[in-house]
Amino acid sequence: MLELGNVASRVVNFNHLRQLHAQIICNSLHRHNYWVSLLINHCTRQNAPPHYAHLLFRSTLNPNVFVFTSILRFYSHRHDHAKVALLFEQMQGCGVKTDAFVYPILIKSAGDGGIGFHAHVLKLGHGSDAIVRNAVIDMYARLGPIGHARKVFDEIPDRERKVADWNAMISGYWKWESEDQAQWLFDVMPERNVITWTAMVTGYAKVKDAVAARKVFDLMPERSVVSWNAMLSGYAQNGLAEEALELFDEMVSAGIEPDETTWVTVISASSSSGDPCLAASLVRMLNQKRIRLNFFVRTALLDMYAKCGSIDAARRIFDELGVYRNSVAWNAMISAYTGIGDLDSARELFNTMPERNVVTWNSMIAGYAQNGQSAMALELFKEMITAKESTPDEVTMVSVISACGHLGALELGNWAVRFLTENQIKSSISGCNAMIFMYSRCGSMEDAKRVFQEMATRDVVSYNTLISGFAAHGHAMEAINLMSAMKEECIKPDKVTFIGALTACSHAGLLEEGRKVFESIKDPAIDHYACLVDLLGRVGELEEAKTTIEKMPMEPHAGVYGSLLNASRLHKHVELGELAATKLFELEPENSGNYILLSNIYASSGRWKDVERIRERMKKTGVKKTTGWSWVEYGGKLHKFIVADRSHERSDDIYRFLVELKKKMREAGYVADKGSVLRDVEDEEKEEIVGTHSEKLAICYALLVSEEGAVIRVVKNLRVCLDCHAAIKMISKLEGREIIVRDNNRFHCFKDGVCSCKDYW
Repeated sequence: MLELGNVASRVVNFNHLRQLHAQIICNSLHRHNYWVSLLINHCTRQNAPPHYAHLLFRSTLNPNVFVFTSILRFYSHRHDHAKVALLFEQMQGCGVKTDAFVYPILIKSAGDGGIGFHAHVLKLGHGSDAIVRNAVIDMYARLGPIGHARKVFDEIPDRERKVADWNAMISGYWKWESEDQAQWLFDVMPERNVITWTAMVTGYAKVKDAVAARKVFDLMPERSVVSWNAMLSGYAQNGLAEEALELFDEMVSAGIEPDETTWVTVISASSSSGDPCLAASLVRMLNQKRIRLNFFVRTALLDMYAKCGSIDAARRIFDELGVYRNSVAWNAMISAYTGIGDLDSARELFNTMPERNVVTWNSMIAGYAQNGQSAMALELFKEMITAKESTPDEVTMVSVISACGHLGALELGNWAVRFLTENQIKSSISGCNAMIFMYSRCGSMEDAKRVFQEMATRDVVSYNTLISGFAAHGHAMEAINLMSAMKEECIKPDKVTFIGALTACSHAGLLEEGRKVFESIKDPAIDHYACLVDLLGRVGELEEAKTTIEKMPMEPHAGVYGSLLNASRLHKHVELGELAATKLFELEPENSGNYILLSNIYASSGRWKDVERIRERMKKTGVKKTTGWSWVEYGGKLHKFIVADRSHERSDDIYRFLVELKKKMREAGYVADKGSVLRDVEDEEKEEIVGTHSEKLAICYALLVSEEGAVIRVVKNLRVCLDCHAAIKMISKLEGREIIVRDNNRFHCFKDGVCSCKDYW
C-alpha cells in the first residue's frame, strides 16, 4: 500500500496514471472506492480522456460520496455541465448522502440553476460552510445579479471572510464593469494574495486600461506565471502586440518559465503583427526550449503562420493536428485561404468541417464579400439561416449588409437590416457604419444620413463612409460641411476623409473649395495628389494638372495618370491623353480601361487608324476589353444584362418595349450619340450598337416589372456612355420615373429629364 502511495505521488502525465492503474489492478484494489477516487482525481489533473475516467467510475460496484465527488469534479473541470447534472441524479438514485463539499461543484456547473442549489444548501444548513459560501458568491458574481453576491459577502463575519471571498467579489465587480467597487474592495481588504493582484490586472485590461493594468502589475509583491500571462493577455487583447512581446522578453530575462498559456498568448500577439521574421524567431525559441506543443499551442502557431502569409506552413500544422483539430484550427485555416483569395480551398474546408460555429460561417461569408463575390456571400448567408447550425451575430450582419452595398441591392439590404432588427442582434458602431455604406452605395442617401444621425457614438469610419457617399453623389458642400462637423466632434480627419472631400469637389467642379481642402492636408499622400489632378483636369485646367504631376514629391502611380487620361478624354486633348496613356501602359499594361479611354479620345477626333492601332496592340499583348454589364434588382434577385443581351427569360418583352420606347424618344427629339461607338462603321450600325447597351436593357426590364412610379436602380460596372446618359434623361421624363444609375465612377440620379451630375462627370 505504501509503495502504491509513493507511485501515486509521482504521477505527472497520463502514461504514469495508466501505470499506477495497472499496479492497482495487480493488487486487486481496482474496485475499492478509495483507489478509484484517487485515480479519477488524477484524471482531472492530467486531462485524461473522458471515456477513461468513466471506465474507472464504472469499475466500482457501490460508489461512495468520495467517488461521486471525484467524477463530478472531473466533468465540471471539462465544462461538461450536462454530464454533471446526470451524475448528480444518479448519485441521488443510489441513495448516496450528499456532503457539503459536493455542492460547490454542483453550484459551479449548474449555471443559473445554481440558485436552486443555493436554496438547497441553506435548507440543509450548509450555508455557513466556507467553501460552499465562496461557491455561492462566485456564482452570483459570474452570473449576476452582483448585488446578491455582495449580500452573501456582507453577511460573513469579518473574521471568517477568506481571501477567496474577496477575490470572487473583486472579479465579479470587474465582470459587471463596476471598476470603482472593485478598486475599493482591493484597497480595504485586509490581506491580498497573488490571485487578488492578478484579478486587478485582468480587470483593468478588460476595460481597455492597459496603463493601469501595467501599474498594478509593476506593484505586485510577487508574481506567478498566471500573473505574467494576465498582463500579456491584457496587452494582446488591447491590440498592443509590441508591448506584449517586450513583456515576454522581460519574463524570460526574469527567469520565469513560460507555460503553454504564455506561448499561446505570445504567439497570438505576434500573429497580429503579421511579421514573418518575428514568427520565425518565436518558432526557433520554441525549438530551443523543447516546448511540448499541445494542440492549443499548435493552433496558435497555425493562426500565426496564416496571418503572416505562410499558408503552406499553416496547412502542414493543420494536417498534423488530425483528430485534435478544434473549431479554432478549422476557422483559422479557412480565414487563411480567404485572406489570399483562395476561396475554393476555403469552401472545401468549410464543407468538410465536422461542426461549424458562427465564426466559421462569418469567416466564409466575409471571405466571399472581401474578395468581390458579394452575391455568393448573400447566398451563403441564406444557407446559414436555413441550416440553423449557428445564429448570425453582428459580425455576420456587417459582412452581409456590406455585400448588399457592393451589389447596390437596396431590396436585399433592407431585408438584411430587418433581419438584424427582428432577431434583436445588437448593432455597434461597426454595424451602423455598414448600414451607412450600404445605403450610400445603393443610392439612398437619406437613409444613410438617418442612420448616421441616429448613432449615439460615431468614429472616423462613420464620417468617412458618409463623406464618401456624398462624394459619389456629387454633394460636395455636404461632404465639406460634414468634415467640419467631424472636427467639432474632436474626431481627426485621416487620409480617407480627405480623399472623400477632394473627390466630392472634383465631381461637383468646385475648384477653389478643393484647393482649400488639399492645402489643409499636412502631408499629402499620393492618392491626394491623384484627386487634385482629377479636380484640375475636370474643370479644364489641364496644364496645371500636368505641372502638378511634374512637381509631385513622389513618383506618380497609375491613379494619377488615370486622372489625367480621363481629363484628356473629357476635353478631347489628344496630345496629353497620349502622354498619360503611355505612362499607364507601362504601369498597368493589362488594364483594358486605359486602352479604351485613349481609343475614345482618338474616335472623338475621327482618328480611326489610331483607334485600329490601339485595338491591334490590345490583341498583340493579350489585353481583353472588360465586358460591360448592368443589373437591376427585382424579386430578391439581381437581373444582369450585357450589350445586345438576349439571354434573359423575358428578352422578347424587353426588346418589344425597347422598340416602343425608342419610338417615343425619337418623337421627343432624341438623336443617338454615335460618337460613343469605337468603330468606323455606318451610322445606322452605330445607332444599333448604342441602342442595345446594357443599361438600356436593364431599365426596360425594370420598367416592365416594377410598380408605376417606383424608383429604378441600376448598377453598371463601367462608366455610363454619353448616349446612354442622354437617353436615360429622356426616359426619366417620358416614363415619369426616377432612375438612379451607379457606374464605376459615381451616381447619376435622373429625374424629369435632368441628371444630378448636371452633365458633369
